[in-house]
Amino acid sequence: MTNNAADHHPGNSVTEGSHEGDFGCSLVDLRTLMELRSGEAVARINDTYGGVQNICKRLKTSPVEGLSGNPADLEKRRQVFGQNFIPPKKAKTFLQLVWEALQDVTLIILEIAAIISLGLSFYHPPGGDSELCGQAAAGAEDEGEAQAGWIEGAAILFSVIIVVLVTAFNDWSKEKQFRGLQNRIEQEQKFTVIRKGQVIQIPVAELVVGDIAQIKYGDLLPSDGILIQGNDLKIDESSLTGESDHVKKSVDKDPMLLSGTHVMEGSGRMLVTAVGINSQTGIIFTLLGVGDGEEEKKVKKGKKAGAPENRNKAKTQDGVALEIQPLKSQEGVENEDKEKKKVKVPKKEKSVLQGKLTRLAVQIGKAGLIMSAITVIILVLYFVIDTFAMQRRPWLAECTPIYIQYFVKFFIIGVTVLVVAVPEGLPLAVTISLAYSVKKMMKDNNLVRHLDACETMGNATAICSDKTGTLTMNRMTVVQAYVGDTHYRQIPDPEAILPKVLDLIVNGVAINSAYTSKILPPEKEGGLPRQVGNKTECSLLGFVLDLKQDYQVVRNEVPEEKLYKVYTFNSVRKSMSTVLKNPDGSFRMYSKGASEIILRKCTKILDKNGDLRVFKVKDRDEMVKKVIEPMACQGLRTICLAFRDFPADAEPNWDSENEIVSDLACITVVGIEDPVRPEVPEAIVKCQRAGITVRMVTGDNINTARAIATKCGILLPGEDFLCMEGKEFNRLIRNEKGEVEQEQLDKVWPKLRVLARSSPTDKHTLVKGIIDSTVGERRQVVAVTGDGTNDGPALKKADVGFAMGIAGTDVAKEASDIILTDDNFTSIVKAVMWGRNVYDSISKFLQFQLTVNVVAVIVAFTGACITQDSPLKAVQMLWVNLIMDTFASLALATEPPSESLLLRRPYGRNKPLISRTMMKNILGHAVYQLTIIFTLLFAGEKFFDIDSGRNTPLHSPPSEHYTIVFNTFVMMQLFNEINARKIHGERNVFDAIFRNPIFCTVVLGTFAAQILIVEFGGKPFSCSGLTLSQWLWCIFIGVGELLWGQLICSVPTSQLKFLKEAGHGTTKEDIPEEDLPEDMDEIDHAEMELRRGQILWFRGLNRIQTQIKVVNAFRSSLYEGLKKPESRSSIHNFSTHPEFIMEEDEPQSPFLDDAEEDSKTDGLKNQGGSSPGESFSLNQNNNAVDSDLAENTVPEFGSPLDSLESSV
Repeated sequence: MTNNAADHHPGNSVTEGSHEGDFGCSLVDLRTLMELRSGEAVARINDTYGGVQNICKRLKTSPVEGLSGNPADLEKRRQVFGQNFIPPKKAKTFLQLVWEALQDVTLIILEIAAIISLGLSFYHPPGGDSELCGQAAAGAEDEGEAQAGWIEGAAILFSVIIVVLVTAFNDWSKEKQFRGLQNRIEQEQKFTVIRKGQVIQIPVAELVVGDIAQIKYGDLLPSDGILIQGNDLKIDESSLTGESDHVKKSVDKDPMLLSGTHVMEGSGRMLVTAVGINSQTGIIFTLLGVGDGEEEKKVKKGKKAGAPENRNKAKTQDGVALEIQPLKSQEGVENEDKEKKKVKVPKKEKSVLQGKLTRLAVQIGKAGLIMSAITVIILVLYFVIDTFAMQRRPWLAECTPIYIQYFVKFFIIGVTVLVVAVPEGLPLAVTISLAYSVKKMMKDNNLVRHLDACETMGNATAICSDKTGTLTMNRMTVVQAYVGDTHYRQIPDPEAILPKVLDLIVNGVAINSAYTSKILPPEKEGGLPRQVGNKTECSLLGFVLDLKQDYQVVRNEVPEEKLYKVYTFNSVRKSMSTVLKNPDGSFRMYSKGASEIILRKCTKILDKNGDLRVFKVKDRDEMVKKVIEPMACQGLRTICLAFRDFPADAEPNWDSENEIVSDLACITVVGIEDPVRPEVPEAIVKCQRAGITVRMVTGDNINTARAIATKCGILLPGEDFLCMEGKEFNRLIRNEKGEVEQEQLDKVWPKLRVLARSSPTDKHTLVKGIIDSTVGERRQVVAVTGDGTNDGPALKKADVGFAMGIAGTDVAKEASDIILTDDNFTSIVKAVMWGRNVYDSISKFLQFQLTVNVVAVIVAFTGACITQDSPLKAVQMLWVNLIMDTFASLALATEPPSESLLLRRPYGRNKPLISRTMMKNILGHAVYQLTIIFTLLFAGEKFFDIDSGRNTPLHSPPSEHYTIVFNTFVMMQLFNEINARKIHGERNVFDAIFRNPIFCTVVLGTFAAQILIVEFGGKPFSCSGLTLSQWLWCIFIGVGELLWGQLICSVPTSQLKFLKEAGHGTTKEDIPEEDLPEDMDEIDHAEMELRRGQILWFRGLNRIQTQIKVVNAFRSSLYEGLKKPESRSSIHNFSTHPEFIMEEDEPQSPFLDDAEEDSKTDGLKNQGGSSPGESFSLNQNNNAVDSDLAENTVPEFGSPLDSLESSV
């Protein structure tokens, strides 16, 4: 076997002497070398450089000791070879954001109207006899007043500027926040290198050319390199080449390792040869032109490849860093054709909330458009009929400007009705709420990668959790052992074990485990020793230390280079074996693994004298019953150590693994304890109370799993829940052909609580089955936790995938939506709480916003029809719009969550945004406000004994009457904002109000601003100062809102049968057949509506665009599965691939069809699927996934808000 290291080269970088002088290879040499593959590369390395060792010499590094870590040397390497960093696109400047906010169509219309109004106010018709123009000119005699005509136009422009600045500032702060988050995600990424002979972890960005990096199962390679030594190394290069088969890497056949690819099996060491923009991934980036206008269009829809430190960085859209995912691709062109023919591809819906909101916004906008159009038409008609028909005046040329001024005034009123009607605060509220939650969730150990995952989590109905590390502490210790026919209930005394057996145990543990696993002294005095690397291996190393032996001595004698052959651990083997060559030419192999699997392969066992005796099937059954089951029932994980000797005469065929790992001799069976985290049982009770079912999916023995599940509270005594093993599960759900039958699965999953000895495929099947199931009244929303590379498919498939921040591999993190930075189950419960809080915050905001909308639109409309003038002036409307949109979304979207959120069931996907209780509140408060305002409008002057403000001429000064109407209106909104804090009909609206400082600030700030506007706003705000008693009346009427709210609470919702809900999710029936094109990527209700006639106001929602991009920044592409380029062998034809062409997104049907009828293609599609962790070759031997994956792996897509961009 030559799959091991080349010989050592004695000089190491620590003693190499001066680092000045150039390196023996230039940047260009290394770049060209890295473009070669397999045989060619080996030939070039040997011919040109004289082997990898010589490249190490030229780069002044040592394959064993690594770099010296001298700062001057590292800096020089960065200067010569570049740093491991791909620069992100520049963020948008504040001015660019201001310019974008100005693109809002409603604002543009207002600006134009204001400019016309301004122009006309300065234009005085020469010698226009005001009498002739009728009452139109009345009141304009006072020169001072006429001069002040420009004020309204100027005030409108001024308020537009304020709105624009507020919007731009929001976008800017949002972007800053997300860039900060991206940087945080990047800093999390560390990589293991050897410097000065010490193994250390450094941030990926600090890697330099010449570093010696240790790579292991689950890593995402951060740079290009050449393999120096490898054990059974297999790499998934589909992100670069499009080949989904795993590529075997070895020093003598194919030593080239590329950035952005995933280690799927094995371990090794590599020499870093290219970093940052000089690595293969970096070159692709440069070709994509990070930030070029032309290229950007192509790249917009394409997803990019990126080494880990860049994948969050590079390409940005709208200045918000997009997460960059390695490019995925597919099996072959024929699959792509099949994709095109196949219509029923299951889809992942866009975020539930976004779907409902888009739909609601479209409906409200339509209504607003109609109302504003009718308002303008009625005003114009009334004026024309009154002036020309009733008073029979001729249209005089010199009067035209005065008439036009009237029309402009009517038009402005119409536009303000529209501005108030369109809830552009909605997307803002969603974004603020999500951004706020994401920031706070960081403190609760949830690092959110995709924004919408946060809100989806609030709807979760099922959580499929791993056992190790999530429910347990992942601090494993050996507590029992069975050695030499004796079952020790605690760690045996080293004296009690024969020296030769002890020797076998020490060697079997020290050599046959990853050399990256080790036990370090505790950080604090008296603390527990630190476990680094694989925790199960650490427990065995701890066992060796407990037996007063030292594993490091053995490892120093047998360095990794001397290992002859390694069969590394993976989830199919569930075991690991290492072969050593003895000096006499014979071989010894050590194996360890799950006890039932290893014992099945044992034919001999060590007796109490340390001699081998025959181990028959009945002996094994007895041992299972007497030793393994009792250990497992105490919640212990059982591991068996074994060995086998091969004679020197004939070398066995190492590739036939099944023959090699058989006929073993059992050394010992140990029981490993992994205690349940103390806080988990309580967290699980909270989940069950909140209507969420927790299931445990583990690779452990069923008895161990059952014991732990009982301790956690997943299994309750007296309940008829199912615990089963993966094999049994598959037998129940598959038909004769081995295909998964949804009907069969539906019989199993509702009662299933523990799935033991499960493979990643079983996990994926279970998750997919629960999501696709139609049992029960609503579709299940499933969250999944995973840490291993093979959990990728299940994490992608789930509605929310949680990856472990500590134990998780890069592949799992890449496939996940949220990273748990403390690997703790209780953090998931926190995520549920935050998710529900987002949903409630949006509902609170909606309840408030819609009340204002309804009232303002009706007042403006009726007022205009009856008095030819809107009681609320344009500038006042814009102010109301500002409080109710921007400030209210800030105040209501930042309510902190409370434990009471976990006392109700999940809402479910089709639960409307506006419940009947909320509808009752909206209509109830609207009735109160309208009654008050109309009373004040038509009888207010009598009540307050002031002049009437109705039917005033064009430029008359502001009246006290209308100021009182405006002031009362705003006071009612302010107090109603406090009412809006509760949406489930609670009576105490002040509950925990001081826990939300933002809310208090906004309410008090708005109140102060209102005082200033009324007292000092004067002509621009159409306000005149009020007396103290008038102010007290306005505030008193406002406080009435709170009392009225209590009254509304007393009316039982159930009695009000006529109330409808609004803001449902969409069901498939809502969409006509012809509107469902074949390859739909994303359902978008807004676009559906727009297809039937593009509506002007929709640009009023163009703020949504920015929110989308923010959402984009947080989601990696979930849907690369569809149109993917095939071969990436030539980098140069890269940008011509279809995925880089900008295309309109089609609308799409939202629900997940069961696509079993073509399950074979599904499996293949998955090859190009969403995460490299998902691309599997179906080779039983060396792959982590059983070939039945082909039947049940379904591709994934669904980007939350993609298609809105194209429609806007």
